[in-house]
Amino acid sequence: MTLDPHIPVLLDPILTRAAPIRGTWLDGTFGAGGYTRALLEAGAGRVIAVDRDPSVLAEARDWAGDYGDRLVLVEGNFQDLDRVAADTGALPLDGVVLDVGVSSMQLDRSERGFSFMQDGPLDMRMAQTGTTAADLVNTLPERELADVLFQYGEERAARRIARAIVADRKAQPFTRTRQLAGMIERILPRPRPGQPHPATRTFQALRIAVNDELGALARGLLAAERALAEGGILAVVTFHSLEDRIVKRFLRARSGQAEGGSRHMPAAAPAEAARFKLLTRKAVAPEEGETHANPRARSAKLRMAARTAAPAGRIGLDQLGLPPLGLTRMEEKG
Repeated sequence: MTLDPHIPVLLDPILTRAAPIRGTWLDGTFGAGGYTRALLEAGAGRVIAVDRDPSVLAEARDWAGDYGDRLVLVEGNFQDLDRVAADTGALPLDGVVLDVGVSSMQLDRSERGFSFMQDGPLDMRMAQTGTTAADLVNTLPERELADVLFQYGEERAARRIARAIVADRKAQPFTRTRQLAGMIERILPRPRPGQPHPATRTFQALRIAVNDELGALARGLLAAERALAEGGILAVVTFHSLEDRIVKRFLRARSGQAEGGSRHMPAAAPAEAARFKLLTRKAVAPEEGETHANPRARSAKLRMAARTAAPAGRIGLDQLGLPPLGLTRMEEKG
């Protein structure tokens, strides 16, 4: 099924909890511009629209002019959103919205190599530069490849898949999406009705590794803390458990909620002032009507919070729930 890339997920809950929409917002995952348009039409004075994929920004230029100087398009990574806001004269921000992960536009285009449902080059680069999925599949040692598949894809058969990849690539390097997906189909059991395709977790893992998605998310959350004005809104939509865990732990820590706690051992009092006030105690899931209209929304979760007056600070990376590989990459990048 080809999904309409212009349908933003969980938009109504965002607009409702953030109302009234005003001031300057930053859309860190612009895509087809669904959130950006909605924010502008809801009353935002200005939106800084950021995306690491130059192709989506090029397509938006056909309609971006309709909003004049209220819309600013920026090629970049939302992990640097505080710098982007500063460079565009937008600090402090009144709101930040992030729709994390791959967009429908990227999935639908076989030449981008994100989907195993259609054949294309084994690429998966959002920014269209740097290391490709084929590079990882064809060069990583078996153990490191298995770690990527297990930690980023939560693939239980990671070792079996890695072993098969290393064996097959000796005869012929992996260059196409269907080539890799077909190999996985061959070595794993046929899925039962309702179960995902056998290659789903492998493709997720490679995409996350290629684009350093979890590290970018962690850095982006900290950048939002630095960039938001008091009362500014942070809204993050995630699509799988690894992403949601990072957002959940970040907001819990930054809202003054200590980890743990039970009737036998109460949670320790927070050591620092809360930097966010939670607007969603639990993750908000889409209603049935939205998932029917937009199947991509099925696994989505929304978490929102409002910035307090407490100054931004640092946080131990081990508190954010990154897999060990992601934690290592964060530490390497400082």
